[in-house]
Amino acid sequence: MRAEAARSVRGSRGFRLAARAGFAVNGLLHVLMGLLAIGIALGAGRGTSADPGGALGALAATPGGGALLWVLAAGLAALALWLLVEGLLVEAPAGRRREAVVDVLKAFTYGALAATAVAIALGGRADSDGEAREASAALLAAPGGVLLLGAIGVGVAVLGVVVAAKGVRRGFLDDLRLPRGALGRTVTALGVTGYVAKGVALVAVGGIVVTAAVTTDASEAGSFDDALRTIAELPFGVVLLTLVGIGLVAYGAYCAARARWARL
Repeated sequence: MRAEAARSVRGSRGFRLAARAGFAVNGLLHVLMGLLAIGIALGAGRGTSADPGGALGALAATPGGGALLWVLAAGLAALALWLLVEGLLVEAPAGRRREAVVDVLKAFTYGALAATAVAIALGGRADSDGEAREASAALLAAPGGVLLLGAIGVGVAVLGVVVAAKGVRRGFLDDLRLPRGALGRTVTALGVTGYVAKGVALVAVGGIVVTAAVTTDASEAGSFDDALRTIAELPFGVVLLTLVGIGLVAYGAYCAARARWARL
C-alpha cells in the first residue's frame, strides 16, 4: 500500500515540477549566500549575515523581494515534501537506508527555511545567531547537555566531511541524468566545487559548536554565518572565505542544473 502510494505521488507531473522548482529556489538561496560570503571576505559584510536567514533577509530588502520570498517559500516547501516522500514512503534498498534518513532530516531543514521565508515575508526577521546561542545555552544547562552539544558539533562536522567527499568522489552524479559534452562537464565541475565548499563551511559550523561544548560557553556557539566569519579570521582566511563563497555560488548553479536534469 505504501509503495503504491509512493509510486503514485512520485509519478505525478505536478509533484515532479514542484520538486524541480524546489531545487531551483535552493540554488538561488545558495547563490545569495555565496555572494554574501564573498562580501564578508572583502570587508563589505557588516550588518549582513551569510546564512540562509540572512540571504532571505537580504532578498526581502530588494525591490520585489517580498513577492519573491513567497516564491522561495513555496519552492522550499515543495522540496521538503519531495524529500519526505523519498525518505518515508519509498521502499529504500539496504544500501540506501542511510540516504533515506538524510532525506528526512533535509526535509525538516527545508521546511524550517520555508517557514523562515514566510515569517520574513510577513515582516519578521531571522536571528539565527541568537537562536543558535539560546539553543546552545539551553543544552549546556541540561543534564548531559555538554556531551549532547559536543556530539551535535561532531555530527555537523562529520556531515561536512561527507558532503565534501561526495563532491570529490562525484557521488552527486547519481542524482542526475547528466547531459553529454561540455555542458555535462560544466555541471560536474560546478557540483564538485559546490559540494566541497559547502562541506568546508559545515565543518567550520561543527567546529564552533564543539568549541562551545568544550568551553561550556554558549556565546562561542553560532550559526553558518559565524562559521564563515571564523574562516575569515584564519591565516589566509580572506582568500579561503572568498573561495568558499565562490563555491557556494557554484553549488547554487549546480542546484539550478539539478532542477533541469534531476533523476526523479
